[in-house]
Amino acid sequence: MSIHDIRIIETERLILRPPIHEDFDAYAANMADPDAARFIGGVQSRPVAWRGFLSLAGAWMIQGFSMFSMIEKSTGRWIGRLGPWYPDGWPGNEVGWALVRDAWGKGYAYEGAAAIMDWSFEHLGWSEVIHSINSDNQPSIALAKRLGSRFQRHSNLPEPYQDVRVEIWGQTREEWLQRR
Repeated sequence: MSIHDIRIIETERLILRPPIHEDFDAYAANMADPDAARFIGGVQSRPVAWRGFLSLAGAWMIQGFSMFSMIEKSTGRWIGRLGPWYPDGWPGNEVGWALVRDAWGKGYAYEGAAAIMDWSFEHLGWSEVIHSINSDNQPSIALAKRLGSRFQRHSNLPEPYQDVRVEIWGQTREEWLQRR
């Protein structure tokens, strides 16, 4: 897959597309929010958030996939990032999510993750998907269960998060297709 094959994915309430420069202010604000950033590496200064944001954009160029920006259709507002993620050393092909706090509890993460899991299995050819989740992040564990994923194991993340222990939740393509 190349960057030229990327298309926008639309759901009932979301537009999912690769990140663009105009998304950065909202991204940086989300990474500065202690509650929103708690389970995704912690609070980051704007310059550190910029480097993380560029990692997402760069993965699109190098790997042909990465987190999508989640845009709320009704407002046009950036409300988070969601998508396939597999940096070097990662414990598996992940579909992950991180939303701004005022978008929590509205079903956006489920709606977007389901669409991205379909896309990852179909367009990336993945045979399984994982979600690496901090044990204290009960809302994300509940979402993984709602998506049909099951607990598989504990794992540590690669540097610079090597001290972070996570639960790996996941499912195979066949399991996903049976549920869908």
